Amino acid sequence: MSSQRIAIFASGKGSNAESIINYFENNDSIEVGLIISNNSKAGVLNLAERKGIDSKVIDKDFFYKSEKIVQLLNYYKIDYIILAGFLWLLPSYLISEFENHILNIHPALLPKYGGKGMFGQHVHRAVYDNNEEESGITIHLVNENYDEGKILFQDSCAIEEEDTPDDIGEKVLRLEHFHYPRIIEDFINGHQ
Repeated sequence: MSSQRIAIFASGKGSNAESIINYFENNDSIEVGLIISNNSKAGVLNLAERKGIDSKVIDKDFFYKSEKIVQLLNYYKIDYIILAGFLWLLPSYLISEFENHILNIHPALLPKYGGKGMFGQHVHRAVYDNNEEESGITIHLVNENYDEGKILFQDSCAIEEEDTPDDIGEKVLRLEHFHYPRIIEDFINGHQ
């Protein structure tokens, strides 16, 4: 059986992308075939270059006013799209084309602290401001709305009284780096 190829979409430095790439580096059944970013200065592009993975920077016209991204993904024989800190809402044509083949990770326990504008430090600050006793991660399928797709996995971490938003962010990121590659692997292996 040929290996399943994933494309990672990321807007930032790419720490989740890096944990995914490292996890699948010597995997015969799943490989990272492409990195897509909407930010030409994103650290994830340096990561792609270091790891020898092709990357493309896209703009809004390319993404929303054409369906060229589908052609690009088909050219690279991509089977699954993995969102790793990608801040644009996916267009419906792309979701249809890759139905149930797009995963996202969110740095909170959805449905709490999801939706437009809720990413990164915004989430951790909201969790902190509301004196939550726990936070965590949610890995879910992607649909047309931010953070509303079917939940595949959640894990939580306790928040101590002295934790700052940065502390919460670090705890959540450790969960992300550990679980996301493994859930991707389980999902893809269970999907074939």
